[in-house]
Amino acid sequence: MTDTATRPRAGTGSKADGTAPDDGVRGKGLGGNSVGLLGSAVIGVSTVAPVYCLTSTLGSTAGEVGSRMPAVFLAGFLPMLLVAFAYRELNKAVPDCGTSFTWTVKAFGPHVGWMCGWGLVIATVIVLSNLAGVATSYFWLLAGQLTGSDLVAALDGDKAVHIVTCLALIGAATAISYRGMTTTKGVQYALVGIQLVVLALFVVMALRAAHSGSFAGHLGFSWSWLNPFEVKSFASFSACLSLSIFMYWGWDTCLTANEETIGSEKTPGRAALIAMVVLVGSYLTTAVAAQMAVGSGATGLGLANPDTSDNVFAALAGPVMGEGLGILLFVAVLASAAASLQTTFIPVARTVLAMATYEALPASYARVHDRFRTPGRATVVAGVATAVFYTVMTLVSEHVLVDTIYALGLMICFYYALTAFACAWFFRGDLTRSLRDALFKGAFPVLGGVLLTAVFGKTLYDMWDPAYGSGSSVLGVGSVFVIGVGLLLLGVVIMLVMRRRSPAFFRGEILTAGTPALVVDEP
Repeated sequence: MTDTATRPRAGTGSKADGTAPDDGVRGKGLGGNSVGLLGSAVIGVSTVAPVYCLTSTLGSTAGEVGSRMPAVFLAGFLPMLLVAFAYRELNKAVPDCGTSFTWTVKAFGPHVGWMCGWGLVIATVIVLSNLAGVATSYFWLLAGQLTGSDLVAALDGDKAVHIVTCLALIGAATAISYRGMTTTKGVQYALVGIQLVVLALFVVMALRAAHSGSFAGHLGFSWSWLNPFEVKSFASFSACLSLSIFMYWGWDTCLTANEETIGSEKTPGRAALIAMVVLVGSYLTTAVAAQMAVGSGATGLGLANPDTSDNVFAALAGPVMGEGLGILLFVAVLASAAASLQTTFIPVARTVLAMATYEALPASYARVHDRFRTPGRATVVAGVATAVFYTVMTLVSEHVLVDTIYALGLMICFYYALTAFACAWFFRGDLTRSLRDALFKGAFPVLGGVLLTAVFGKTLYDMWDPAYGSGSSVLGVGSVFVIGVGLLLLGVVIMLVMRRRSPAFFRGEILTAGTPALVVDEP
């Protein structure tokens, strides 16, 4: 493998001879120039799984805040956008596939950086398990719709069939990710295209139904729907805000593929912003159209009906789109979950690869496949870990599985907020150079980090209550709190073990902290 080519960045502390100071950034051997701007943006949208997020959150959000549901989606977009600016600026300086891990190490040192990387990895493994389960359920639900057989649809309720199908989907997603970004990109064009086309069709038909007043409870559009200050209950707003933030999680996959992207300094950051705009546009138009068509009531087709709020599209598919076209919504949800399952392997595998490359994890995880130029071992281990976790949790306690998914928001806020603060500290020497630097490298990331820290604290407080999540508790403390905090503490334990095995990294000798010094380009 050829060594990494480096070049200094203007005004960032280059040596007198024109070379950049050695700050420890290393090449990984990944396949460079595999993905362009469009492919990177598509991967970012795919990882978020917009159609799945909408069908599972429209109802619960409407149940909490009523017709102000679109405002909550808009409010959740703000901290994500601010953090996206931080990712963009950090990627320009250090386009490393370790992203949050690498950047927080360089800003705050190895211990904080290791925990930030752990937060990303464990959150991704949890969501992979959830996505595999969702894709399995929709696979059998769609099969039942296509065959017109309730018996086929009911196969998802057979635990053995469900687990076997889930393992097959995990295996397929792992195999596609193992073969590299070119294969991943081709699959995602099709799956994301299906999602967005069907979603656009649903919006058009929902608006037509609203205009004709086809359903009881339909509403006329009001700009107050987009005003978060119209939400009367702060408790309801904060609970939904946490859920809304989860709906945008995954756009940073664009950045973890930066070493495989054409124009690694600028393209991933631009792709992330494009993905964010596509997501917020999809969420707002769908939320407004659905609410205009059926309203946000708790009866009939109303979005807040507790009998259908967990899967809104299943209830609205036939009435809004007709029995013939309605099945396309089931296809779109399955495509959404399957696409996200496959692309979510990208951030976990590349973060583990980076951590191993910098000796923060065992060296065996730093291996890159000779032909496909992918982190083969890290990808396979992520797939095996997902399969084992989901199988064990399904067999032992589905309540624990549900509570683990509820704890996911804690991990997301944890590593996003750390990355946002890392941006401001990393570029602290640039903040007085121009207004642009002050805003995009300092003010915006810090504000995003503060907002996410507030959500982290509020979520942590709510998790203490046993009623949060499945309703189970440990010694009177909510299970979600125990699992969320327990997973972070597990990271501390593993970090201490690795500190004994790899003292050089934790002494700051491998990846040095400091101000921006160079850009790393794959040859």
